[in-house]
Amino acid sequence: MPFFNYRTRTTSLNLLVLACICFVHSFAEPPRFEHLTKGDGSLSFLVIGDWGRRGFYNQTLVAYQMGKVAEKLNIDFVVSTGDNFYDNGLEGVDDPAFEDSFTKIYTAKGLQKQWYSILGNHDYRGDVEAQLSPILSMIDGRWLCRRSFLVNTEMADIFFVDTTPFVEKYFADDEHNYNWQGLLPRRKYIAETLEALESGLRDSSANWKMVVGHHAIRSAGFHGETEELIQLLLPILKANNVDFYMNGHDHCLEHISSLDSPIQYLTSGGGSKAWRGDTKHEHYHDGMKFFYDGQGFMSVELTQAEAQIMFYNVYGDVLHKWKTSKEFHSAV
Repeated sequence: MPFFNYRTRTTSLNLLVLACICFVHSFAEPPRFEHLTKGDGSLSFLVIGDWGRRGFYNQTLVAYQMGKVAEKLNIDFVVSTGDNFYDNGLEGVDDPAFEDSFTKIYTAKGLQKQWYSILGNHDYRGDVEAQLSPILSMIDGRWLCRRSFLVNTEMADIFFVDTTPFVEKYFADDEHNYNWQGLLPRRKYIAETLEALESGLRDSSANWKMVVGHHAIRSAGFHGETEELIQLLLPILKANNVDFYMNGHDHCLEHISSLDSPIQYLTSGGGSKAWRGDTKHEHYHDGMKFFYDGQGFMSVELTQAEAQIMFYNVYGDVLHKWKTSKEFHSAV
């Protein structure tokens, strides 16, 4: 079913994107990266967002606890949900902020694994191409950042979606300069991003389907819901039985269950500076399972039939644990 066959209230962005789809007949398939599971068929990874502050605002303490959990779980990789470098991204590939906020902070043995990173709105205020450049991977081999891409892990497909261009207010922001080089016209970029995602999810045979974006679809944090994603992205996730949507942007940790689909909304944006007390959690009496307005991170453990999510604070305490299971259908 085409991804635009859903009922929602019409906005100018809807009309622009739908009009664009009429003449988008092909799209560039996003980069695909294969990541094998462990020998026992399991997979584990950490999720961290909104972190790059040269160690300040407890970034170093969060990194220390990440290292302990990473070694305990023998993680396979780390997912970064964006806003990798504050306040205005990187100035170039030789910006010392890359090493000062990444290489010199995440030094633990357990964190010397591949990092799959996506861009956040603060990253778009700097040299976007620098973060996407293979030069950074030469400086630190763990680093991999793209706009939108897919990580295939045999049992799980993880789709990374570049959500910042979806948010209309950034294009009218007179206070900050955003670097939109390479993605204009916006409506075409959004349409192709959505079409590629819908196609990838539809063709996926993985038992677990996950989508990662910087901005929240559902959140009780400071920023809250992203209306453009609710209108354009969420129907695709529902139609294709996505299990988890993971994001940052709100500087907190939270777990919200969808009331009309299997989707679990997981926010991990506590990598450094947190907004204590600035919440909107009163809006989520039913779906809200967990909310913490402090620093921390999340872990994901998977087998073909089970998934376990855990949230940790800056002291390494487990604040919330959630487990689910599903029937495994072999592709053989």
